[in-house]
Amino acid sequence: MQIGLLTSPFGKDSFEYVVKFAAEAGFTRLEVRIGPPQHIDPAAVVRDGGSAVKKLLDQHKIGLSSLAVYQNTLDPDPKKRAEVTALLRSTVDAAKALGVDVVCTLAGMPLPGKTKMQTIEQDAPGVFKPLCEYAGERGIKIALENWFATNIQHLGHWERLFQVVPAPNFGLNFDPSHLYWQQIDYIGAVEQFAARIFHTHAKDCEVKEHRLRKVGVLESGWWRYVIPGFGGVKWGEYIGALRHTAKFDGVLSIEHEDGAVGREFGFVKGREYLAQFV
Repeated sequence: MQIGLLTSPFGKDSFEYVVKFAAEAGFTRLEVRIGPPQHIDPAAVVRDGGSAVKKLLDQHKIGLSSLAVYQNTLDPDPKKRAEVTALLRSTVDAAKALGVDVVCTLAGMPLPGKTKMQTIEQDAPGVFKPLCEYAGERGIKIALENWFATNIQHLGHWERLFQVVPAPNFGLNFDPSHLYWQQIDYIGAVEQFAARIFHTHAKDCEVKEHRLRKVGVLESGWWRYVIPGFGGVKWGEYIGALRHTAKFDGVLSIEHEDGAVGREFGFVKGREYLAQFV
């Protein structure tokens, strides 16, 4: 396995800065956010065959784990939904030009007046079936981050989505932190969805037990996302399950959403912690 990072926190910095920092900090892969914030213009990549991006990456001896479009793929506004779909297709083309085989995105938000399950059954196929077909023709896999706010909050949602969109190149950007605070078995989820794990976010979660006992699970403020090693996820066990059950030998992509530590410091500390397992 290798350790990478998601570029989102560097939205105001140049791609050159991100690449240089990551390489000097010991990272070997980048998960690059495609607008907004945007560090790579997929249309420009397609025009030049990715030569400018490849040159910069080669200069610093670092590679890409995925390109990522984290927008609402099931926007209730047809115009906005079409724009996201067009951006995803352009990103698939850019991934192919760059030699990257994974595009990460979201499962979309539940539509007004519908539950998450209803949205999965009634609306998701219309977006994801043609997208997966388009990506599959180009050798690209589509990986959904299991952010709890989207339609794939729990494992029942995952099961149903892969039933209605059974494409073999449709899977997960597996993030254990979203399952951890919900008390969902993230190790069991690795075993159940092993064939669907194409990418993984390395993000931890701290549960404040004293706060939880005071306000209960229906209130907020009793959990927060943290850098790997600062929360409760059992990373040795999780990475072991990825290796043994999912046969995953890809990238642990650190997603930095920890407000208690600085940007560069958090990435460095997360890499140092994960390094003992890879």
